[in-house]
Amino acid sequence: MVKSAPPPTTTTRKPSKVEGLKEHSNFLREPVATELLEDTTHFSEEAVQILKFHGSYQQDNRDNRAKGKEKDYQMMLRTRSPGGFIPPQLYLTLDKLADEYGNHTLRATTRQGFQLHGILKKNLKPTIAAIVKSMGSTLGACGDLNRNVMAPPAPFKNKPEYEYAWEYANNIADLLTPQTGAYYEIWLDGEKVISGEENPEVVAARQKNGTGTVFHDNVEPIYGTHYMPRKFKASVTVPGDNSIDLYTQDLTLVVITNKDGELQGFNVFAGGGLGRTHNKEETFARAADPICYVQKDDVYELVKAIVATQRDYGDRTDRRHARLKYLINDWGVEQFRSKVEEYFGKPLVPFKFLAKKFKYQDFLGWHEQGDGKLFLGISIDNGRVKDEGSFQLKTALREIVEKFNLTMHLTPHQNLIFCDIAPENKAEIEAILHRCGVVSDPNNIDSLVRYGMACPALPTCGLAITESERIIPSFLQRIRALLKKVGLPKTHFVIRMTGCPNGCARPYVAELGFVGSFTESYQVWLGGCPNQTRLARPFTERMHADDLEKFLEPLFVFFKQSRKRGESFGNFCDRVGFDALREFSESYQG
Repeated sequence: MVKSAPPPTTTTRKPSKVEGLKEHSNFLREPVATELLEDTTHFSEEAVQILKFHGSYQQDNRDNRAKGKEKDYQMMLRTRSPGGFIPPQLYLTLDKLADEYGNHTLRATTRQGFQLHGILKKNLKPTIAAIVKSMGSTLGACGDLNRNVMAPPAPFKNKPEYEYAWEYANNIADLLTPQTGAYYEIWLDGEKVISGEENPEVVAARQKNGTGTVFHDNVEPIYGTHYMPRKFKASVTVPGDNSIDLYTQDLTLVVITNKDGELQGFNVFAGGGLGRTHNKEETFARAADPICYVQKDDVYELVKAIVATQRDYGDRTDRRHARLKYLINDWGVEQFRSKVEEYFGKPLVPFKFLAKKFKYQDFLGWHEQGDGKLFLGISIDNGRVKDEGSFQLKTALREIVEKFNLTMHLTPHQNLIFCDIAPENKAEIEAILHRCGVVSDPNNIDSLVRYGMACPALPTCGLAITESERIIPSFLQRIRALLKKVGLPKTHFVIRMTGCPNGCARPYVAELGFVGSFTESYQVWLGGCPNQTRLARPFTERMHADDLEKFLEPLFVFFKQSRKRGESFGNFCDRVGFDALREFSESYQG
């Protein structure tokens, strides 16, 4: 049973240290600008907090730690790519930067961006400058503000609802982008590079006020001097498409069209979020609630109203309790709606009925795009784009982009989609992939691997307790072998793993989730569903990696013996309940 922290008492609680850093940063300039000029290997802790707003985390390679020696400091840099859109010139620049300044790999993230790892402090400025000059950005990819806005990655040209999802994901990303000039001053010496003209409606919405959503005469009209209490995650999707894990977002808009495919408005979900802390019952994963429906002409005002509610009432003292999910949990949905109405300036309209059930899709393989062209979804194990032995994924992607000038969309599952492929080029693209050892037919990928996902964790993530990306391949192999042993050789379910409880790979909506909890040990979560529309629950606090088979075998045997026809593993665990699972496991003789 999770319990939220008590409501804040503003008279006795002081803001966190980070709030002071934001206030004195001169709108995200200091101390980053000063320390960037210093000949040091790393930034101070104060600068690190502000650096996040610019899209970078300071890390150190724990594999290289040695007693008495300085940490192996390096920077991780993340792109802001609404809907996962990566133009060809940006991809080629990222590929080059990975070799020139990084660790020779790229990593597709679970929020549809790319990460570069291994960048030294002295190379951070030229790296960011190159990204911006290639139609990319890192501004707002991290930090206490709106992160990358997600959208379904499939480039259907004959389904207008998808076109609307991409359009509004981009517009909301622009609406909530920091307006400070710090980014261009620091990384491009004041040269403001514009990759595209903003929608005039977005520009107007950023300034429109009257209900308290905007600070006039402030560098940051929406965020103000202190920005948000914590990160804010938004997405836009279409009815039936849960490729973005919509229930895990702070804010999700669902496109609503009429029978002619014309945009009418959006259903609005709010209050999802997965980050938590072990042994802190007041922190928990939470699924988003349906809030309201909003007409298309009012959508930017509604987004501002929700952001302003969190901005002004989110907890700025306890950062563990600062996300929107805790505000809604403390207040209740009705009080939250009431406050949003005050900022919105008029009553909220009830949520529209959605006939389609949300399903997870990964869009791998070849598909008709709807305009005579094709798109191709390519699976990337845990998002890591690399060359290793006969597996030459990085080489293949670079060659395809160079030869055919293709745009790509990154997917929320750490994969990528090549868009706008002329049918006559299909055979040559297939040949390049085959030569480089890259599988293009998803039917030739083990389903556990296809639907599995892991965060980077060790050695670079400072929060990691255990391995994740480097160990999940062996976990999946062992689980497949165990399924064969118990007579379930082709069974498929969704497995996700993280090295800490922050949940970057979204394990709390998986059918089987592993969350790093102690050295070589994992908390195990069960009971999510195949379409990620229900939260899993913690089944055991600590399972050592060596005990994987011993732990899972009785669960799989029970599943084989007692499941209903067509029932998935996650749905089975949820239906029979944890008491029954534990009782069977304890009496299992093997």
